[in-house]
Parts: sequence; structure tokens; C-alpha cells
Amino acid sequence: MASPLITGAVVSKETAAPAAPPTRPFGVPHPTPPQPGRTGRKRKGDGLVALAYLSPGLAGFTFFILVPLIGSLVISLFEWPLFGAPTFIGFANYQKLFSDPTFYTVLINTVIFAFVYTALNLVLALAVSLWLNTRIKFAGFWRVIFFLPAITPMVANALVWRLLLSDNGLVNSALASVGIQGPSWLSDASFALFSVIAMSVWQSFGYNVIVLSAGLGGIPKEILEASRMDGTSAWQRLRSIILPMISPSLFFTMTMTMIGAFQVFVQPQILTQGGPGESTNTFVLYLYRNGFVFDRLGYASALAWILFIVVMLITALQFAGQKKWVNYDK
Repeated sequence: MASPLITGAVVSKETAAPAAPPTRPFGVPHPTPPQPGRTGRKRKGDGLVALAYLSPGLAGFTFFILVPLIGSLVISLFEWPLFGAPTFIGFANYQKLFSDPTFYTVLINTVIFAFVYTALNLVLALAVSLWLNTRIKFAGFWRVIFFLPAITPMVANALVWRLLLSDNGLVNSALASVGIQGPSWLSDASFALFSVIAMSVWQSFGYNVIVLSAGLGGIPKEILEASRMDGTSAWQRLRSIILPMISPSLFFTMTMTMIGAFQVFVQPQILTQGGPGESTNTFVLYLYRNGFVFDRLGYASALAWILFIVVMLITALQFAGQKKWVNYDK
């Protein structure tokens, strides 16, 4: 016979007393059960507040970007003189564009300008950034000096360069002083596009210097010191450590520089007026002349949409290719 002490200690699950609720720390309130409809009203109120803050930017985007974008697409379907009644012609402007030999000339000029300008800009900006990152004296002063052309008016810079590169300008005078006959930088088709590229690189590479310098400043010094102790050369450190670690900055500068290069207008307009012949005529310069000189707004709008598609495709290729060389892991 079982002992009463033992039988009394055995309690079934059905008769067991419920466990005591866990104690809460002092001062911590009990959670309030959600009230029906309160969460929905709160989310709606938050959405209205967010919309109020976003409305100035959305209004600017709508009226200054979206509406003109749609308007240019509509105008491209018309024969639309600057003064006069428009005539609907459908896709005739696009058909005419692809049979226009000047269109292919300006497209080739713009592509050559964009790729050569971007390559020289990035190489020069990277070289200067590496130099400024060697703890030289007055590095901040030199950054300001290199950045100044990027914030000065481009028209003023182009006018100064036109004086420098004229047949009797400072550059040819300096070459003549050492017995060298300088070429016609702006009136010779062999040198005109190169002169426009040189002026453009000088104008804008300072911005990329600032961006790449920031990227170089983010590289941990311990990694570079450890590589030096391992006996690596400067070229090995650049190729295996520095370039991979600043690849996001390089990708950003390359993409933005390329997009800006396809929109070049002021430099050829001021320096060469697109000449001699069509050697420095660019896409946007040709677009401007069709719209406001030749009085063909519809044709100019068609050119603008072709430029938009070209830039979009090149940018998409850059974003697709970044997966192979851009390293976002620090």
C-alpha cells in the first residue's frame, strides 16, 4: 500500500495549480492591447505628413521634369516651328533623323568626346588624389586650387581658353619662344576636338579629385602599413588594395562624368562654334541649332529623345558591369 505522503505528492495535470505570471520589472507598464481602427488612422496620418513634406519636391519634379519630358515627346511627333502652327507628322522626324548624315557625324563626335574625356578625367583625378593623399603640406590648399575651375562659370573659362589657344595666343607664343611652330588649335580639324577635350578636362576634373580623395581617406591605414611590411610595391598596393577599396567612388565618378560628357554644349559652342566643318559639332549643340537656329522644334525634340535613350543605355551597361569590378564590402 502506498504511503499517504507519496500519494499526496503526486498531483495530476488536470488538478495542478496554474503557474504564477512572470513578474515585470519595476516601472515597466503592461502592454496596451491595440484598439480597433487606431492603427489604420495612425498610418493614414503618417502618410499625410510624409506627403506634405514631399509635396514641394514632387511638385518641382512634376512641373520641371515630368511635364517637359512628356511635352518634348509630343512635340517630336509634330513639325513644330518656333513661330507658327504645328503640323502632326507622326514619326517622320525620327525617320528623317536616321537618314541625316550630320546626325551620325555629331553622334560619333560626341561618343569620341565622351569616352576620351571620361578616361582622361578619371586618370588625372586619380593621380592628383593619390598625390594629395601622401600627406603633403597644404593638401587642403591644393584641393581648393584644383576644385576652383569646377565652380567658376564655364563660359568665362571657355573664353579664356579661346584666347590661350588662338593662333597668336599664349600657348603658341610660348612654343614660338623655344622655336616650335604651334598649330591652329581651334581652326584645324586635327586639333580642334582635342582642344575642346583638354579644356573640358581642366574644367571639371577637380570635382572628381574631391570624390576620390574622400574614398582614399576611407581606406584603413593599417591595411596599407601591413602591405608595406609584406614588401609590396606601390603598383601592387594600387592594383590589389587601393583600387578595389575605392571602386564605389570610381564607379560614381565614371558614371556621372560620362553622363555629363554626352551633354557637352558650352565648350564647343564658345571655342569652335562646332567647326571647323562639323569636326567639333556635338549632339546637344546640333540639337540647339535645330531648335533655335533652324526653327525645327519637332526635329530637335526627336534628337533629345535619341540622346536620352543613348545615355540611358550606356548608364544601364555601366550598372550591369559594376558587379564584376565594384567592391562594396569594406
